[in-house]
Amino acid sequence: MSLKIYNVLSRTKEEFKSIEPGKVKMYACGITASGEAHIGHAYQAIVFDIIRKYLEYVGYKVTYVRNYTDVDDKIILKARNFGINPIDYANSMMKSIDHDLDAIGVSRPTIQSKATECIDDMIAFIQKLIDKGYAYSTKEGNVYFKVEKFENYGKLSHQDLDEQLIAVRKELEPGKISEKDFALWKYAKNDEIWWESPWGKGRPGWHIECSTMSMKYLGETIDIHGGGRDLVFPHHENEIAQSESLTGKQFANYWIHNGLIKINNQKMSKSLNNGILLKDLIKKYNFEVIRLALENNNYRSDLNIYDGIFDEKEKQLYKIYKVFALVDSKNSDLVVESNSQEYREIINNFKNDMNDDFNYSLAISKVFEYINNINRLITEKKYQEAFNVASAIRDTYKLLGLFTQNPIYFINEIKNKFLKENDISEKYIDELIAKRNELKILKKYEEADKIRNILLEKNIVINDTKEGTIWDIQ
Repeated sequence: MSLKIYNVLSRTKEEFKSIEPGKVKMYACGITASGEAHIGHAYQAIVFDIIRKYLEYVGYKVTYVRNYTDVDDKIILKARNFGINPIDYANSMMKSIDHDLDAIGVSRPTIQSKATECIDDMIAFIQKLIDKGYAYSTKEGNVYFKVEKFENYGKLSHQDLDEQLIAVRKELEPGKISEKDFALWKYAKNDEIWWESPWGKGRPGWHIECSTMSMKYLGETIDIHGGGRDLVFPHHENEIAQSESLTGKQFANYWIHNGLIKINNQKMSKSLNNGILLKDLIKKYNFEVIRLALENNNYRSDLNIYDGIFDEKEKQLYKIYKVFALVDSKNSDLVVESNSQEYREIINNFKNDMNDDFNYSLAISKVFEYINNINRLITEKKYQEAFNVASAIRDTYKLLGLFTQNPIYFINEIKNKFLKENDISEKYIDELIAKRNELKILKKYEEADKIRNILLEKNIVINDTKEGTIWDIQ
């Protein structure tokens, strides 16, 4: 089955064909460094991390560019409030964001570009648009793109231009010919950061940044361009207009957009104060728990982060890692049979799901069936087959950032977290188990059961085995 991608440009799933055989040029609009990374940033980063890694998995050499917007109104305002230089403020935020994305297993892009590193390229881009009659400067020092001159404006969002602009209509800025036109260069006001340009001191508009950086590092036409669905209009629409006006070529062949984050079915927004910072999640949850929650549905759908979702995913991962630990304990001397039917079946299922527009959520849903199969095989003492299935899961799903850890380490991490959150010491549990064992020797079974119930009330279960009594969290 060949790889098919849902292309927002055509609103259909299309067979993927790269411009250059065996190579993919991909650009994803990154983060504006005006604050710490939130869960929405993590969601987008994970989506494109998976897409990049799957393309590499099936044999493509991927050049992946993700940008940072490190100068804009919000950054300037935040820096002013802190009394520091905007570039210094943005750099501190980017360092923190990189740290948090690293912590959840998101690989760095091939090229991580900053807007401030490409100002000269943007100025040259804008000047060429002016020379071609697609842009104009004002006496105030602004430069605008002539939207109506680009005949195909709206081809990505597939909406009437006038309807699209209703929500953004405002009083016309001085020198601006049409409310439809958007800024390529903005003059510096007050004590804002600025760069010298043919039109005076100023800084680039937001939309010109990504077009310039994409062309600088990937060329005039790329395979894949993407970002969050909220960027379709006006950001990506404007990118297409200015880029294709400049080159006369298609800017990107495939447009990919991930859905947005909702918190308990409400849009995540500052006005609702319902945002979740990534660093706060990292403090509380293992990175695979975070990833499993953010890989909970199809990437094109909005993702609802409901109360308890991370605890729910933590429990699911705990159970899966318990099975992995059991498999490992039964198969210390076995070698995985990668050509076995059970191994190949999992690999093929995964590739079929991912080839259908990167449907990783469907692939993940099948893991629970595989885990049940492992338990059955162990019961039947088919340890080699169980080991093959477990190995196939771990070898394959690591592409999604899942099942990459030592099972014993993961299990102990979750156990220790549980004990700490519930103010229970392992010594306390061991003492109760020892007391219960003494009561059983004395045949005081009713009192021994009371100890079992005391622990059960604290969500701790005990099991008597040949090796002795062991405890686990419920």
